[in-house]
Amino acid sequence: MNVQEIMNKLAELSSEQTKKTFINHGANGTLYGVKIGDLKKLVKHVKKDHELALALYDTGNFDAMYLAGLSINPKLVTKETLQKWVGNVDWYMLAEYTVAGVAAESHYALELAREWMESEEEMTAVAGWSTYANYLSITPDEKLDLEEIRTLLQRAETTIHQEKNRVRYCMNGFVISVGAYVIDLHDEAMKVAETIGNVHVNMGNTACKVPLAVPYIEKIASRNKIGVKRKTCIC
Repeated sequence: MNVQEIMNKLAELSSEQTKKTFINHGANGTLYGVKIGDLKKLVKHVKKDHELALALYDTGNFDAMYLAGLSINPKLVTKETLQKWVGNVDWYMLAEYTVAGVAAESHYALELAREWMESEEEMTAVAGWSTYANYLSITPDEKLDLEEIRTLLQRAETTIHQEKNRVRYCMNGFVISVGAYVIDLHDEAMKVAETIGNVHVNMGNTACKVPLAVPYIEKIASRNKIGVKRKTCIC
């Protein structure tokens, strides 16, 4: 399938209710409103065509951009492409899921996470924290820089409540990720989570809530899943 055929299929799968839901969550620009589950069914038509995935992201249509992130081979993505992608993000689903997921599995995960986390642009910083959190979920502990992660935990503990809106959400997610996936830092992450407490984030016109880090991590521990890595963070 080519770009136009994919776009036609996205139009067919569109839903006004899904579109409304995305807009309530902060979607900007053009979108059809295709359920994520339906997007995943189209991956097979894009997955083996790297150039098609890149072209879909370049359309600027949310549904096509999200599909591109689900379909692309992260090991083939260049740093320049990821920089371009994060620069074209206009709401959090692209920053926290599409860009962060692909970046975390790319060859540039840590380099870009470190750079983006320092950005004054909210969505870029969001992508940075989410990239690092995702990276923790798929990377063996022996390959992690525990001192760097410990420093970031301390940063979250002292600054989270003063950060920009969605950055607060992703910092909270980072603490959860450390507590859930990094065995040697589990206890430290729990202490930070207790200090942070309730994180206030404007979730727009939705019923969504920010997860409390302590019970979230405890729930994972109750399933004996602490330190169990994921095979992929692209979803």
